[in-house]
Amino acid sequence: MCNQLVTYSDVDAVVQALADPIRREILLLLAKKPRNAGEIAAAFSVSRPAISRHLRVLREAGLVSDESIGRERSYTLRLAAIAALEAYLTKLRAACRWERRLAALETEVHRVKRGRRRQARVRHDHNATKTQKETA
Repeated sequence: MCNQLVTYSDVDAVVQALADPIRREILLLLAKKPRNAGEIAAAFSVSRPAISRHLRVLREAGLVSDESIGRERSYTLRLAAIAALEAYLTKLRAACRWERRLAALETEVHRVKRGRRRQARVRHDHNATKTQKETA
């Protein structure tokens, strides 16, 4: 196990939020600058209530924060929520790296064993031939 503890509920929330293409596009919009809900909704062909639901999912996952400014809500991208997902992916990559290294080691062990068996057979065949010549 990794030293860093990964909270899988945080990972689940972020992954579920990122699973929708509209939410991913909203995040890309917010990566450029904070925007109000109207600006975000104007960028998509879906209804404003649908955009509000997408923003709520992103907010609950911690990927965006919102602030009331007068009658508008301004949304800002928050990348800290991605840290749990990044930690999980790093752990997964490390596990896969070790998996590949162990598979390579296993292949090498089998190759060496096969080579030793061949050498033993060659020596055995050579000795058997030598013994046959001596007894003949």
